[in-house]
Amino acid sequence: MLMQKLYVPLATRTNQYIMADIKVTDALLAHYDSYEHCYRSISEQFFKLTADQELFNVHVIANDKLPVVRYHTEAYTLQTAEQILFFYNPAYHEAQSLYFEPDYKARKLRFLFLATGSDIRANAASFHNRVRAVVKDLLPLLPEKQLNVKIRDHQHMTYDLFASAKGENKTYGYKLRNIYMRYKSRQCELPSNYTSTAYVKVTLPLSRQLKMSVLKQDTDDYSALYQYLEDRFLAAANQKHLKHVAMVGNGLTPLVRNSKYEELGSTKETVLIGFNPNDNEPKFLQHWDGKKQVEAIDFILVATHDDYSEPGYCRYMNQVEAALKEFAKAIELDPKTQEMMVGFYQHISYPL
Repeated sequence: MLMQKLYVPLATRTNQYIMADIKVTDALLAHYDSYEHCYRSISEQFFKLTADQELFNVHVIANDKLPVVRYHTEAYTLQTAEQILFFYNPAYHEAQSLYFEPDYKARKLRFLFLATGSDIRANAASFHNRVRAVVKDLLPLLPEKQLNVKIRDHQHMTYDLFASAKGENKTYGYKLRNIYMRYKSRQCELPSNYTSTAYVKVTLPLSRQLKMSVLKQDTDDYSALYQYLEDRFLAAANQKHLKHVAMVGNGLTPLVRNSKYEELGSTKETVLIGFNPNDNEPKFLQHWDGKKQVEAIDFILVATHDDYSEPGYCRYMNQVEAALKEFAKAIELDPKTQEMMVGFYQHISYPL
């Protein structure tokens, strides 16, 4: 019975954001005097529709940068060469912004919707319905018809695996159903031609104590430390029969993708971690360089199709938690004084 739910700390953070991508064609741009005129005109229509649906943290991205959404007690936005990082607290923060460069021709317009309020996961289907209503109402207003649109729904929950060791004993149980089934039970019907991914990401800060325990002395080569962590992580994952795992220790932002549909690769800021959920063969992706010092290592565990069974991902997540606890024990992590932040991510996407 305990496997029917995953019990996480009451302080677990939940978040959701949805993107609607519309390809910018020459035919669409021909209806406007300039790129800027196009972006501003469409965003004005968009913001009016979102207000009607009572969606109050929305953004239009017309510079082809990748949005990355993170929880923070303060609201602010940072831009890099390739990314826009949105930090916000869903309980309090609202925003409405357009990001563009006047003379830049965007490949696509990204409409970003950040969930607000409380009970994010419980209200996810309602939020998705309102987002889809905005997109469907926007399309007839555009001067060019039959534009390609893709909806991407991202949900995640984050918690300290060792919260109980720090005295946080109140917990809440989640069934962790996949998004399609959860939405279907809440009057939100999605197209059958969707793709979905579920995975866990754990970021391990490389503390001074951890470095000294392995390296023993100052060095410019961190291979021994990274290999030490890799060996113990793989041992714990294999013991719990977790098949699709990755380790990223090169300072790049890992982006998990379905490798059946996307080519793997990397940029100056990101690295694609690709697994096919329908493939149950063991696979390990390694991205670290012993000559490069990083502040933290990302460990990623991606669920396969066989890891899901109704009512949800609870069995899988209990296996993941058991493996992570074994890993933490193997590297002598102190649960009372150190954190191991576990992020459970679910994505679903489909063409509208």
